[in-house]
Parts: sequence; C-alpha cells; structure tokens
Amino acid sequence: MHDKIKISVRSLVEYVYKSGSIETGFRSSVPLSQGTRIHQRIQKLYGDEGQEEVFLHTAIPFKHLDFQLEGRCDGLFIRNGEHIIDEIKSVSLPLSEIEEYTYPVHWAQAKCYAYKYAKDHNIPEMTVQLTYVQAKTEEVKRFQQSYSYSELEEFIMHLVEFYYPYAELRVRHQKELRKSLQELTFPFPAYRYGQRKFAVGVYRTIAEGKNLFANAPTGIGKTISTLFPALKAIGEGHIQRIIYATAKTITRQAAEGAINLLRENGLNLISVTITAKDKICFKEKTNCQKDSCEFANGYYDRINNAVLDLLTNETMITRTTIEQYAMKHKVCPFEFSLDAAYAADTIIGDYNYIFDPKVSLKRLLEEDKRKTSLLIDEAHNLVDRGREMYSSSLEKSAFLQLSRSFKGKDEGVQKSAKRVNSILIAFKKKCGEQQEIAEKDPPEELIEVLEEFVQYAEAYLGQNRFNIDEELLEVFFAAQDFIRIRKLYDARFVTYIQKQRNDLIIKLFCLDPSNLLHKARKGYKSAIFFSATLMPLNYYLDMLGYQEDDFILSVPSPFSKDQAKVYIQPLSTKYRDRVGSIGPIVSTIRNMLKEQKGNYLIFFPSYQYMEDVYRRLLDEELSVNVIIQKAGMDEGERERFLDAFKPNPSGTLLGFAVMGGIFSEGIDLQGDRLNGVFVVGVGLPQLGFERNIMKAYFHQQGKNGYDYAYTYPGMNKVLQAGGRLIRSEEDTGMIVLMDDRYMQAKYQSLLPEEWKDFEILRG
Repeated sequence: MHDKIKISVRSLVEYVYKSGSIETGFRSSVPLSQGTRIHQRIQKLYGDEGQEEVFLHTAIPFKHLDFQLEGRCDGLFIRNGEHIIDEIKSVSLPLSEIEEYTYPVHWAQAKCYAYKYAKDHNIPEMTVQLTYVQAKTEEVKRFQQSYSYSELEEFIMHLVEFYYPYAELRVRHQKELRKSLQELTFPFPAYRYGQRKFAVGVYRTIAEGKNLFANAPTGIGKTISTLFPALKAIGEGHIQRIIYATAKTITRQAAEGAINLLRENGLNLISVTITAKDKICFKEKTNCQKDSCEFANGYYDRINNAVLDLLTNETMITRTTIEQYAMKHKVCPFEFSLDAAYAADTIIGDYNYIFDPKVSLKRLLEEDKRKTSLLIDEAHNLVDRGREMYSSSLEKSAFLQLSRSFKGKDEGVQKSAKRVNSILIAFKKKCGEQQEIAEKDPPEELIEVLEEFVQYAEAYLGQNRFNIDEELLEVFFAAQDFIRIRKLYDARFVTYIQKQRNDLIIKLFCLDPSNLLHKARKGYKSAIFFSATLMPLNYYLDMLGYQEDDFILSVPSPFSKDQAKVYIQPLSTKYRDRVGSIGPIVSTIRNMLKEQKGNYLIFFPSYQYMEDVYRRLLDEELSVNVIIQKAGMDEGERERFLDAFKPNPSGTLLGFAVMGGIFSEGIDLQGDRLNGVFVVGVGLPQLGFERNIMKAYFHQQGKNGYDYAYTYPGMNKVLQAGGRLIRSEEDTGMIVLMDDRYMQAKYQSLLPEEWKDFEILRG
C-alpha cells in the first residue's frame, strides 16, 4: 500500500522550477482584491463555452508514494475543437518585460492542469495558454503552446521524480513523529497544582477548533502546559503544525528548552526557530541583491539541497543551526529559516509572523492554516504590539530632502516627492498654533499622491537596482507601509499630525487592534492566548479580539501566599514628586537590606528616575553591590547582567531595571538567585498625546478611557516585575510596592490574590 502525499500544484511547481536569486522587490504586488477583479474580467470573456476556477485532482503513483496532486485552474474552454487551459497572472511590471518563457513556473502550473484534464477526459492533445494582465493599464498579453498527452505525462513524472526525495523524507518523518507522540508522556513526575486543568483546556480547545484565553499564573509551567497537549493533538490528528509565537528572545528560548526536554523523553519533532532578518543576516548591511550578497545570489538554485540536508540531519533547528547550514550551502539564513519552517511541525518565532501584514507567513496556504494551532505566549504584550503593527507614520522632511536630491536626477521621483511635501505643508498650516491635531478620517489626498510617488520610486529603484539609493529605498518602504495601513483603516483608527521643530509627522494610528488581531488568526484551526498577567481579564479579552464562542480559563496560583512577604510603602512617585521621593526610596532600600544578604531587583517607570535613585544610592555607604540596566543592551550585556545573580550569595546585590523592559518579563531567577523585588510606581505610561487620544476613544465607546489607556497597561508591568520573584514551589522572598496609590481600592483590586495580605511600611 502506497503512502499518500497530498500536494498542491503550485507548491510542486515552485519547488521544482523556482530558480535564480533573491531580489528586493521594487514591484508592488497586485492586491488580492484587484487580482480577483482582473481574473473575473478575463473569465467573463470565455462565454458559454468556458468554465472558470475548475478544481482538478489526480493521483500519481511513484515508487512507494502516491502523489495526490490538486489545484484550481483559472480557465478551461473548448474553441475550434481545441481544449484550452488558461492560467491568468495579474502583474505590476510592464508587459514589455515579459517574454514567452520569462516565468517557467507559470508554464509548469498550467501544464499540470492540462495533464489532469487530459487524463480524466482521454484527450490526446491540450493547448496551454498564459494570460498576463498589467494591473494598472489592464493591457493583456497571451502566449500559447500545444502538448500531446504523452508530453504532459512525461513532464508530470519529471516533476514528481524531482520532488520525491523531499516527499519521501517528509513521509518517513511523519511516521516517526506519530509513533513518538503516541508514546510521549508528560516530562515531570506529576502535574503542578492547576497545571493539568490548563493542559486539558488547551487540548480540548484545539480538538474542538476553538480559541482559548487563559490567565495562567507564574510557576504553573505555561510553556510545557501548552506545548505538551498541542503536540498530543498532532498525534491524534487534530492538527499538523504548531506555531509558538512570542514577543521576546527569552520566551523563544523557553519554548526551545521545553521541546528539548520532550525530545529527551523520546519526541521526534522538527522545530524551527525564526530569527529576525536584521539579527541573523551575515552581511554588515542588509541588501538583498545578488550583486551585493553572495547568499542572495543564486539562492533558489541551492535552497532545495540546503533544506534536504538540514532536515535529513537536524530536528532542533535553532538560530545557530540555521546559521551553520546557511553558511555551508551559501544561502540567506533568514529566507532559509522560512523555507525550513514550512516543513516544520513546530515553528517558534515573533508575533510578527502571524499578525503583521508586512512579514506574516504568507506562503502558509489557507488549507495549511486550518491544520495549524497558534500558541500565543505572554499574550498581554500583543495589545501594544498590535497597535504598533497596524499603525504607520511618515516624516515631511524625508520627502523634502528627496525633492531636492532628485532634482535633475529623476523627474518623476522629484515631482511626486515635492507634491507629497506640499500636502504635508498644508497639514502643518492646519495645525496652526497647536503642536498636534487628530482627525477621524484618513488623509485621502495624501494617499493618492503617495501612490504616485511609490510608482515613480519603484521604477527608479528597479532601473538602478545594482546601485541602490538608500535614502529613496527607506522612504519608498515607509510610503508603501502607509498605503497598506490605509487599507485597514476604519473607525478604530485616527489620523494625527504632530509638529516637531521644523518637521512634521503624520501617523495612521490604530487605537484598538482587537478586530485586526481577530482577523489575522481567523484562518487557523485554533489559537491559545496565555499569560501570567492577563489581568484584568475583561480588558484583555476586549483588546485581543475575544468572540462569544471562545473559551476562557483562569488557573489559580500553585504557590502559597506565605512564599512572598508583600510590603507597601505609601509615597508619591508621580512625576512632580519624584525628586522628593528619592530620599525615602533610598532609605527604604537601606532599611530592608541592611540585615539581609541576597540578590534583589528594583524596577522603575523610566530610565531617568532609575538613574537619579542609582546615583543617590552610590553616595550612601552601603555594603551593597549595585548593577544597572542600560538602554539598548546587546545579548551579551544582558547575559552578564543576569549572570551576576549567583546562587548562594555571600553578599548583597541590587540590580536596577526598568519596568516593561528586558528584565521585567520572561527571566527566570529561581531559588536564591533572587530574594526580593522592589517596584517603584504603578507603571503608568507617560502622559502624552497618543495615550490621551486612546483615552478619549475608549471613553466614547462607553469604557473607562483612563484605565484602558493608562491604568491597565501600567499595572500589567507591575505584575510582570513582581512576578520575577516566585518561580517555583521552593522560592521565597519579599515584594515592596512603592507608591501611595497602592492604598486605593482600585489598585488593590488589580493585585493578585496572593499579594493582598500586605504590610504597610511607615516612615
């Protein structure tokens, strides 16, 4: 009995025929809606004798595999006795640049459809037609070729033979994966309190194709509690793939660690970690042009062998593994990681690859999505990250500079940049004496001129792709992004204009990302949103796109409230009172640490406040070793900061850090590596124009605008910072909350239950 391999025509032909180099695309892709409209216009011309969007399927046995090849051809019609398969391609480049065999992959796709139809209907000869339509002008260019059935059959067998080694590798791996998943057991002797409930909730959610929002406290083992049941769901055939999405490197490493632990217990799984392009690029300056990068030059000629080599020899494919094989095969490490990821059982990467319209995993077909579950770690971070992904801004000065530098160089770029600058000058005048103004409607006139600018910039960059103008390239991408976000714009957005000295910034600002976050994950089988601080739950359900049929789960803390002694020091840390608060903060540190050796962290709402207290503390004669977080620390500096927190400390260490920063989330200093945490303030974002627009918007929606814009995001940072302390059943220590607002009922209601039995510090 042959093992079956289901594959789409497009996937097969792209695997075999995609060749050449990676090029930075200067041709805007044709929007899906426009491409659909163009297809429909051409299909109407078939008349009564034609069919459109014809589903075709065929089985092709080869060695011990049975290839189930399927796809939809754009058009099928009979004219003058000829059976014609039509493949329609809408393109943005001029048709003069397209010759008959410019794109062999398009011929291959159409020939697959022709073979399947000829086989099913016993037709000796088929005509294959490629119809190219220029998206802007709607000009049409056609090519035709006729093929006998035997020629088409020979062609198909060539494709299958070429694809076979990769297919055979995948089939063999799937068998090994299923066997290992059937035998896989939970990697610890027992579940922690509440952990089984969480894991069962995750499995049930995936099995039923639902979505889950889970507040699962620190110490429950969230990573293993989501991965283990999700993998079991793969073993039971509910899904085929997991995407584990995170906000930070440290949580990606936690996911890798959990998979490694399961691998030690016998799991045979391929996992791929995707690292951001700017971090993993081998070149000092990222420029994806074949003349600038040997790893981009000829990439598609080498990638199949690179992926085969990688998947034959590795299963835990981390950044280091990708770099090693990318260097061996001389391929771009970022693109290589994406190509490997499509063959993985588990993909680990940033939120971007799911939710960001610029960099999402676009090659993941809708059918693949329906067999994929999302695990969204530290989901509280997705609210602000969502706003960031769905917002876009432009600076007036960039277009002014281009209008000057392109004078006499390119008339189209120069004049269109000047027109954009003129519109932005008009916006500046509209501000009058105000520094900022906000408007509900998008700037349609600006969008129209930006689209013209993008066309001229695109043409210039395409003609000069071997001598890229970096200034133009940067503005081109910014303009493209602005146009892209305009297409998402609705009542949840606002346009604001901000004067900055001689410059002006215009921003399409997403106030509420919930609808777009919901749409982005809609095609997937299920999504699990989980965090230790999904509190208050109603706020996060609202902001993350909760729907009525989604599941909700709150898991109680596995830790005793006796493990952490909580203190509140009632002093004002409001901006106007910060200078006066420095002395009392230093005094409290002195009193709390004078008799206690150990490792401590103190978190501040800003770098400036942190540095002011740090300098005052250094003036004190305290036998305390002090280290401080710096802005923009690289990975080595971060590791050295955390390595200072040694177990069995002989003295006292105090680490200064910023709330919401790299050391307030995801770090795991177990045992006596951390004995206490001080939290200065209630974490409120700085008062500003953006936050105030958000406050007004949510107020208009009938919600507490101040809490949505300030209180809830701020207190989440407090919970994350304090959550660094108790990481296991054996951990103990103290938490000192330094702000008089913690005496108010509203702020106390936002604290975890185990923090509410606090002691007040006086004096």
